[in-house]
Amino acid sequence: MIQLAGLILVFPLIGFLLIALGKTYFKKTSAGIFASMTILASFVFSVLVFFELPETGTTIHLFNWIQSGKLSIPFSILVDRISVIMILIITGVGFLIHVYSIGYMKGDAGYQRFFSYLNLFIFFMLLLVLGADYIVLFAGWEGVGLCSYLLIGFWFKNDSFNKAANKAFIMNRIGDLGFLLGIILIYITFGSTSFNVVFPAANSQNINEGVIVSITLLLFIGAMGKSAQLPLYTWLPDAMAGPTPVSALIHAATMVTAGIYMVVRSNSLYSLAPFTLSVIAIIGTSTAIFAAIIALFQTDIKKILAYSTVSQLGYMFVALGAGAYSTALFHVTTHAFFKALLFLAAGSVIHAMSGEQNILKMGGLRKKLPVTFMVFLIGTLAISGLPPFAGFFSKDEILAKVWIQYPILFIILSATSVMTAIYMFRVFFLTFYSSFRGTQKQEQHLHESPRVMTTPLVILAILSLFGGFLGLPAITGTTHLFDHYLRASLTFPTSLLNLEPSHFFEWSLLYTSMIVLSLCIYYTHLRFAAKYNVIQSPDTHSAGFSHWAGKKFYIDEFYDWLIVKPISMAGDFFYRIIDIKLIDGLVNSIGKGIKLSAGVFRLAQSGYVGFYIFAMVFGIIAILLFNRILN
Repeated sequence: MIQLAGLILVFPLIGFLLIALGKTYFKKTSAGIFASMTILASFVFSVLVFFELPETGTTIHLFNWIQSGKLSIPFSILVDRISVIMILIITGVGFLIHVYSIGYMKGDAGYQRFFSYLNLFIFFMLLLVLGADYIVLFAGWEGVGLCSYLLIGFWFKNDSFNKAANKAFIMNRIGDLGFLLGIILIYITFGSTSFNVVFPAANSQNINEGVIVSITLLLFIGAMGKSAQLPLYTWLPDAMAGPTPVSALIHAATMVTAGIYMVVRSNSLYSLAPFTLSVIAIIGTSTAIFAAIIALFQTDIKKILAYSTVSQLGYMFVALGAGAYSTALFHVTTHAFFKALLFLAAGSVIHAMSGEQNILKMGGLRKKLPVTFMVFLIGTLAISGLPPFAGFFSKDEILAKVWIQYPILFIILSATSVMTAIYMFRVFFLTFYSSFRGTQKQEQHLHESPRVMTTPLVILAILSLFGGFLGLPAITGTTHLFDHYLRASLTFPTSLLNLEPSHFFEWSLLYTSMIVLSLCIYYTHLRFAAKYNVIQSPDTHSAGFSHWAGKKFYIDEFYDWLIVKPISMAGDFFYRIIDIKLIDGLVNSIGKGIKLSAGVFRLAQSGYVGFYIFAMVFGIIAILLFNRILN
């Protein structure tokens, strides 16, 4: 079965090709059902591979891809415990999102096109995590970037959606430049880009060697773009322009986790670069708290969840910076469950609200949408980190690991976790409690989503509730199943190998988290449900911190002033001065000169026989005189 692991890639690719090329043959929901079945097939094969996978993993050579001189890049896939965890997340959560989309996208004019894009997205993400070479990984890396562009701008008749798609694509290219330079430096240093060659060869390098630090920093720049870290994060909130299932897929199962996966996969290199790990931890912490502050003052339900993702990704990078690779991947797993749940539940709310996304115009939906209400509550409790929900185990494990390495960052992340609980319960109470604040027409339209949408929500809610038990802390006296499974595929820094927080610290963290979370829930309920004291939209604030946070600290405007406008001005200058006046002027002058000379010489073709006789005689005389002079 292991040798058939390549079929995991093939199924979604076949789905994309058949739906894209034969979309006229797929009527109504058949395209969605077929696309979902291809992902389910990949999931089934992923489960079979999981059970048959040897401890050390295996590399499967499929065919020779690039051969040029000494450069040889085979198209091979690496199936080990890291990649197996990722493909289970991608295909499992991806399948549920596909099923949900059957109902959510019903009646859309681009129904078949949507599912073909979803299948292609899954294919490229699987290629990214299964590739046994940095070049193969990079092919999947660029592929998910392409698919994000296609799906974010799916409703391309809306110009603002096209701009959001362009923004995502271009900003990712900035990070990808660093990633590509890192791959080139890997080839120069090790003579190969294959994992099986690079990672063993890296063991001969010294700690914090210049070339290793350069490689890891360049690769991390790519991760900053793909996984939306400061300063390359602004594309992700704007990616909400696409249909809600796209948001769930990007945030939970595919694109934004690519940067985390890449660092975990390259743990042999990063373990040799403690300096880079410190940089990652600082950037991750800064991103986590910065995005959480912005989320506190947003009113668009999808934008709040988007900034939540940016913040949670910051948590994961801090875990990587602490050398806790399995902890970071554990949070990737639990986050996939509750973030997919939250986005799809938000989609259910938006579906019921006839497209409305402003939480200030919702309220009182718990009776009209009972299933969505319950699953959104579970997702909110999970992301807030309340035991025994999944987010508690992975979030507190990150805090415990960070406490050992970076006590100051621990304090900042603890404050961030409090903000997370506040902004998520703010969304929850403003959406489902108090009285309805929408229009009468919206209120008449309110209804629970169809079963094809609620069933994936229930499954994700169950995973969000029990998924954390894969990583029980040491205080429970049980084995951390996730960490135990993953260790065979990881290289850990020696300094962190045996460092674990004390039981006293873990118990203290547990009880403190429960007390603080209880206070957060009480405060948000009092603020947004019990007394119905809804804050005004940030747009109405004349000044102050809340206004700046509501405006996302004007980071987009700053980038526009610093980068977009100067480039636009330079382009305008080139067009008006260089292109029109210089280049066009030169070309047009040549054309005018030729036209002028042609106007003179055409007189020689007058059509008068007398003139031709005169010219002939004149020419004979000129030839004779010329010959006379020469002799």
